[in-house]
Amino acid sequence: MKIVSAEVFVTSPTRNFVTLRLTTEDGITGIGDATLNGRELAVAAYLQEHVAQLLVGRDAHRIEDTWQFLYRSSYWRRGPVTMAAIAAVDMALWDIKGKAAGMPVYQLLGGASRNGLRAYGHASGTDIPQLFDSIREHLELGYKSIRVQTAIPGIKAVYGVAAQAQASGERYDYEPAGRGAYPLEEDWDTRAYMRHLPTVFEAVRNEFGPEIPLLHDGHHRMTPMQAAKLGKALEPYDLFWLEDCTPAENQEALRLVRQHTTTPLAIGEVFNTVWDFQTIIREQLIDYVRAASTHFGGISPLKKVMDYAAQYQIKSGFHGPTDISPVGFAAQLHVGLAIHNYGIQEYMQHSDKTNTVFEQSMTFVDGYLHPGDKPGLGVEFNEEAANSFPYQQAYLPYNRLIDGTVHDW
Repeated sequence: MKIVSAEVFVTSPTRNFVTLRLTTEDGITGIGDATLNGRELAVAAYLQEHVAQLLVGRDAHRIEDTWQFLYRSSYWRRGPVTMAAIAAVDMALWDIKGKAAGMPVYQLLGGASRNGLRAYGHASGTDIPQLFDSIREHLELGYKSIRVQTAIPGIKAVYGVAAQAQASGERYDYEPAGRGAYPLEEDWDTRAYMRHLPTVFEAVRNEFGPEIPLLHDGHHRMTPMQAAKLGKALEPYDLFWLEDCTPAENQEALRLVRQHTTTPLAIGEVFNTVWDFQTIIREQLIDYVRAASTHFGGISPLKKVMDYAAQYQIKSGFHGPTDISPVGFAAQLHVGLAIHNYGIQEYMQHSDKTNTVFEQSMTFVDGYLHPGDKPGLGVEFNEEAANSFPYQQAYLPYNRLIDGTVHDW
């Protein structure tokens, strides 16, 4: 079943997405997500100028062989641009194989290991009353697990707080990347954050009780010792996890964090390959794998890293905000449904405009996701709608400390 065309689309319904569409000689199409927030055109060019011509004429059934060919033949391995491009190809080939077989992709991965996928939503507020309102709204939507992010006194704008005026002056709901030719500068104070956050979780537990699983994202902003201190301070509030407590490129740092806290740790949304997880899985330095299919090379390596993690009782917690397109999100749902060591899925709902471009069979009912049973990934790409939302340059913000030092955002 030979591939006869490989097309790349860049569209911006609320935010920018990069989509690859492969078509076989018998007319079956498959789509993949190659979105890299703030660097979309780099991946689009990588696909259009270097990868597309290598795919025409290849057998669409040879998924593993194609993955290895694209990874090894470039010589310059890994990195977010390369791996997002390979991810799009891998997803599109799984989509094609599912359609050819007349089965959803999760059936090809071994079938369902559960009936649905537990999800968590993003609650946030600029103050405690607004945060409580956001938590209640998410509970009413059906979420049973809640990520809690909060504004910090003395800091003008903080990652993850919806309805907050960002540095751009615009309201942040779906996408923190500001449209324009230069990234927006925001401020940060780690000590103020660490003083304030435990008081927020104390208030949330007092209001909502001990049963709701609560999560928090540190977004790489702490040193290892700061992360250890915060994890210990949050222990009384029984977090489901503390995410990205420190930049995980320095994987040995997590040994120090583990020595000081029993708060579960989730890491890996900025990782690109299974090798990034090798040490922290083998030494059991994390509890949840935060990889995203879109930035990790697709379905094939995501399944492999979770099979490796299963040996150490480490579960999945795949990255799933709106910088993963509905295609990449569906890919993760199929993997999550099939693997035994599923944990939880981040689910930030896409905008109505995005949902007109990507028509989905996915469902979210009573706190649980399901990719649906349509053949393939269960997502169809509406090219006409996509063309009505042209690309708009956008950058994620960055942080500076009070003395002007650039800091992790």
